[in-house]
Amino acid sequence: MSPAVPHPVPIFDNLSHIENPFRHPARPSEAMRKAARVSASTLQSDLQLCSEFLYSYRGSPDTFGSYRREIERFTQWCWFIQGLGLAEVRRQHIEAFVEFCQSPPKHWIGGKSVARFLDSGGERVANREWRPFVVKVSKRDHKLGQAADAGRYTLSQSALQAIFSVLSTFFNYLIQEEHVELNPVAQIRQKGKFLRKRQGAQSIRRLSEAQWHEVLNAIDQAVPENPERYERAMFIVSCLFGMYLRISELAESDRWQPNMGDFRQDAHGNWWFTTVGKGNKERDVSVSDEMLIALRRFRTFLGMTPLPLPGENAPLVPKVRGKGGITSTRQIRFIVQECFDMAVDRLRAQGEPEEADALQAATVHWLRHTGISEDVKFRPREHVRDDAGHGSSAITDRYIDVERQARHASARKKKISPA
Repeated sequence: MSPAVPHPVPIFDNLSHIENPFRHPARPSEAMRKAARVSASTLQSDLQLCSEFLYSYRGSPDTFGSYRREIERFTQWCWFIQGLGLAEVRRQHIEAFVEFCQSPPKHWIGGKSVARFLDSGGERVANREWRPFVVKVSKRDHKLGQAADAGRYTLSQSALQAIFSVLSTFFNYLIQEEHVELNPVAQIRQKGKFLRKRQGAQSIRRLSEAQWHEVLNAIDQAVPENPERYERAMFIVSCLFGMYLRISELAESDRWQPNMGDFRQDAHGNWWFTTVGKGNKERDVSVSDEMLIALRRFRTFLGMTPLPLPGENAPLVPKVRGKGGITSTRQIRFIVQECFDMAVDRLRAQGEPEEADALQAATVHWLRHTGISEDVKFRPREHVRDDAGHGSSAITDRYIDVERQARHASARKKKISPA
């Protein structure tokens, strides 16, 4: 291990374990004080500013998580490697940090995501297995026994964009707090040497019609052997596909507890589902006739009235054991992944190895993409945009691939040889 780059030290805990820094000042841990190459006063004041900035995003766990990741990497680099306080950071330091992130030292790269802190004897202690960067293998390669290799770590374009975006927001905050005078990220005139510009829309990853069909068939076939497990699975995938929900919109959290009463009928007899999505934004999703059938099926299985009654507060996706709704997005991922795996086996048995291989690489979020992609073929894009919670029609347009298909069709008979 190079002495110039010490072992990483976790800094910011989970929201549930962070005290309000506006009431209880943030204190550096003993490990942070030992690793820091800045003065104790600089470390203290910088940590306080970071904690206040992150805590202001407590209403959106997803945003908090992504901001914490970028701020933690940056402050680790500043305090523990470069010996820089936040007020000393300039444009050239941001560029050097980005280059560091593109090729971090191997002992800063982990093979899996783990918690930053663990409970030990009633206290929160740093997890020695945690790393600021993580290299991952695809689901397919993992099943084939391939392990994560730190030497194969790469920083994606989306990750690079996140660095610039989060740090720019952070330094604007520091300007408002009168801690710095200029935003060093904004001073970088040639971000293009780091970020690639893409010509044309990037294709959306989605399930094929055959793959989606087999996912539904696999669940239906499994229902008789374990109705409690697979009726719930069928309802979950129906919500993800039929209402374009994100996983975070199905799981209970501090900011959002989805329940059956979120399905409501208006004065015209139309059904809507109210959810809270990215940025803590509430939206109403139109509920199709087939989604109502899926809702009736699940509620009937649970012994409830076919459709929700006004004011009903039963959890949308109840736990199999215990009271309340599912609180873990990881559990929902596991449920859907099991359904994908069953469908993969069915496709292989039917002699469709290519479809099976493609489905093996799919993630749960593909269900949302697939539902949007299917509906935008025949619904007005503005309607799909509002149901999906897209910030603009330009995002929804990415799901329209008619022009892309036509472009490929016109290219199919291009000649290379004159003969």
